[in-house]
Amino acid sequence: MYIVTGGAGMIGSAAVWALNNQGIEDILVVDNLASTEKWKNLVCLKYTDYMHRDEFLHKIKNDAIKDVQGIVHMGACSSTTEKNADYLMHNNFHYTQEVFQFALRSNARFVNASSAATYGGGELGFSNDLEITKKLRPLNMYAYSKHLFDLWCIKNNMLDKTVNLKFFNVYGPNEYHKADMRSVACKAFEVINERGFLQLFSSDRPEYPHGGQQRDFVYLKDCAKLIVWFLGNNLGGIFNVGTGMARTWNSLANAVFGAMGKPTKVKYIPMPEHLRGKYQYFTQADMTWLKTYNYPYSFTSLEDGVKDYIQNYLAADNPYLSSL
Repeated sequence: MYIVTGGAGMIGSAAVWALNNQGIEDILVVDNLASTEKWKNLVCLKYTDYMHRDEFLHKIKNDAIKDVQGIVHMGACSSTTEKNADYLMHNNFHYTQEVFQFALRSNARFVNASSAATYGGGELGFSNDLEITKKLRPLNMYAYSKHLFDLWCIKNNMLDKTVNLKFFNVYGPNEYHKADMRSVACKAFEVINERGFLQLFSSDRPEYPHGGQQRDFVYLKDCAKLIVWFLGNNLGGIFNVGTGMARTWNSLANAVFGAMGKPTKVKYIPMPEHLRGKYQYFTQADMTWLKTYNYPYSFTSLEDGVKDYIQNYLAADNPYLSSL
């Protein structure tokens, strides 16, 4: 059996979808559905059972779940604006420790979501080198809660027993419940349909033109494929998940308009005051590990990923990943 925590979320449900594509349906989905719309991500997927995250924590503390082959731990509070530090410590750091220790006792593979937000302002670059990891200074409590587990694994010599994935700017299906945390690709499709144009932040740094701020955009399907690959390979460590190629917001805008068959119309608005001095102008995952570990798949280009996302999901009758 495989367990996917956060299994109704964006990346978690994509992991279930990718497992289904490998013919695997014996999956326990763990999440906190509450009154959210996340349940819609599960409708077209195949899995054995669902369990609330609190019940799951109780059961694993007592080793009440048996025959676990692998755990994909995507369950966490992913809001970068969450102010309750105690909640993030419990939900993102201590909870992850409990799930990891259960994986160890069960002799199960463990794939966990760290975050590219741990790189802070990017002053030290975006390498997953361990000596650099120890020096990172996250800029918000969410990132710090993720960083703590990376540091705990290093300190306790546990990196060979876990795969901690630092996802960069992920976009793709099944993110519709995330409100303001949705990708710009998703929000842009909606805004362009309503207004006919897209707004991007202007630049307040002379070395970057308006809309020239850069991100490493990575397609959700590539993330899901990579997760399943790690489940099947006895590797451990901290790994970046991106394309290794930074692209501008203007490039993303062009890709969205192109996929929608519309001419590009972008208006630049001033950088909000609360973001000045805190806004990341450049992120690019160091993906040299791909060659080191002979990862066999390539990553989807921004243009191809956005085209697939818009034409086969956002503009389709069923916008959700489906294994049915």
